[in-house]
Amino acid sequence: MSFRDDVVAGLSLQAKSLPPKYFYDAAGSRLFERICRLPEYYLTRAELSLTRKNLASIARFARTTGCELIEYGSGESLKTRLLLRALRPAAYLPVDISPSALEAATRGLRRAFPWLKIVPVVGDFSRPLQIPSHSPRARQVVYFPGSTIGNLTPQEAHAFLAMSRDQAARMIVGVDLKKDANVLHAAYNDARGVTAAFNLNLLARINRELGGGFDLKRFAHYAFYNAALGRIEMHLVSLERQSVRVGRHRFGFDAGESIHTENSYKYSVEGFRALAAGAGFRTTTVWSDRRAQFALFGLEAR
Repeated sequence: MSFRDDVVAGLSLQAKSLPPKYFYDAAGSRLFERICRLPEYYLTRAELSLTRKNLASIARFARTTGCELIEYGSGESLKTRLLLRALRPAAYLPVDISPSALEAATRGLRRAFPWLKIVPVVGDFSRPLQIPSHSPRARQVVYFPGSTIGNLTPQEAHAFLAMSRDQAARMIVGVDLKKDANVLHAAYNDARGVTAAFNLNLLARINRELGGGFDLKRFAHYAFYNAALGRIEMHLVSLERQSVRVGRHRFGFDAGESIHTENSYKYSVEGFRALAAGAGFRTTTVWSDRRAQFALFGLEAR
């Protein structure tokens, strides 16, 4: 389905929702980079710290000789650069749904790693993808850092892992761990309002690309931890009764009605290990930061 189809389908539901993959246009990607630098957003610092501390071990797990590294999400981040230097793969294949984000990341990495064969792939990892090998006899390893797997429901995460098992025998997956709800609340409701701007940019993108008529001042960012489901939920709440046009479609909103824009599931180590096992993976190694806020899982197909 296209962006337009997904928006129309999501806003037509009784409980309105939009897929979080559409956050990441050029403006959304820039806002997310700002989020990663916020003092409340522990996740990036925790992941970078554990990656630096365990870099040699992570590279050994990926088997450094002649592998192809597939990364879901265009990775120009520092942790990706650290892994590329340590791993020295035969090829690096970043996969991203946003052509602009993918182009920018690829451009930066080609300057930093002129020796590296980089093959960008525009694609949606939430749907089956076949990524052909570009290096004869190379082992493909999937790198899925950050907490993007938490944006999937447990059922979707299981399906994604099972799909990836057909692509690569080994995966390195980033997982945000369960923690104090106050820490989570602060991370998704930062004092500077950057996460709110990131959330609202989804409506701005609909306006820009689909001829939408959203007045962003009539919607508010709302994020909370749903303890029963073990997830942060992000919503955009209508501040008044209103009707909004998207192209030739029109959608009504009651005051207080929300558009559900993102889930971010948090896992225990044991819970994610069980999820991976159900998808056919054995957890070989778990790397975690010293405060047990975030973990990288080394998964091997059984």
